[in-house]
Amino acid sequence: MTADEFAVPPALSPGDRVAIVATSSGAAAQFPHVYGLGLERLREEFALEPVEYPTATADRETLAADPEMRARDVERAFRDPEISGVIATLGGDDGIRYLKHLDPDVLRENPTRFYGYSDNTVLASYLWQLGIVSYYGPCVMTEFAMQGSMYDYTVEYARRALFEERLGEIEPAEFFSDHDLEWADPDNLDRRRETESSGGWRWAGGEALASGASRDGEGRPRGAASGDGGASDEPVTGRTWGGCLTVLDQLLAADVAVPDPADLEGAILLLETSEVLPEPWYAKQLLVSAGERGLLERFDGVLVGRAKARNTFEEPPADERREYRRRLRETMRDTIALYNPDAPIVFDVEFGHCAPTVPVPVGAEATIDPAAERIVFRGA
Repeated sequence: MTADEFAVPPALSPGDRVAIVATSSGAAAQFPHVYGLGLERLREEFALEPVEYPTATADRETLAADPEMRARDVERAFRDPEISGVIATLGGDDGIRYLKHLDPDVLRENPTRFYGYSDNTVLASYLWQLGIVSYYGPCVMTEFAMQGSMYDYTVEYARRALFEERLGEIEPAEFFSDHDLEWADPDNLDRRRETESSGGWRWAGGEALASGASRDGEGRPRGAASGDGGASDEPVTGRTWGGCLTVLDQLLAADVAVPDPADLEGAILLLETSEVLPEPWYAKQLLVSAGERGLLERFDGVLVGRAKARNTFEEPPADERREYRRRLRETMRDTIALYNPDAPIVFDVEFGHCAPTVPVPVGAEATIDPAAERIVFRGA
């Protein structure tokens, strides 16, 4: 796929109809109050008209038994001239099973903005191979149905991803949350999650960057000295590809929807670790596999979403959560350096499973500027 073969699908406008589909999880059927809040926010906050497709409210068993049903909904949504965007209800864990049922010509001939993250990495990578830019979020049952209210930060960048031609420059959020509130309790829809200071982005990687970055795994926090200049202080620009680490592991293992290494030359890798809280050794294994496949050496830069360090099953204390994130950053930094020591790495960027989020585009051009500590997303 060459640079001039990519296109950003047309932006939406207030009043447009958006298809709601479930590409993996059937959680809307189990938690209709959460799903309903997400639809309400789409209408009231963004003036969009959600159109529910059959998969949106199908239960888990139905979706698991019929991956072709999910493919049909995606194709119908892209093909429908009355639909301006497609939004996933949630992620899941088996989206890879419906890709073989998709007709690539339908999607290629009807480019439509798609929004979804986590397990939706599989469709984002599939669309990447067709030259269609997609967006890593938001989803109906998470960002749009955020308890209490949507974060202003999320709303700002969601509006850009929905209604503008390009996302533009992003800024770090002042705070973040990886706190989960049980969906089974409807009263939680009125509660707000615990938050903590974000500390900004952390800059690492690049042989010259090492002269100005700490080597304790923390990286160089935003606002710290840049070092003595050199190659790592030069901006790098490339087309983004990637997503959820555990889903990328699936794609690599099955050799499905993974670009040819040559097509990733000069690209920007996107990585985030999801709510499964993978151990650092797992992240290392995935990165080594990508490195041995000849992928890691191709990237000119890496953006890593802030790692979630707790979920509804594991609630370690704050100091253990900080240590987990530190070990994960250190492992990822050192493993990437084995194959690509020159690539700048930015950790704790606001995409993935923590809140608030930026729906970063997958397939658009991004510029990482270590000296100015800027990240800018452009069009195709």
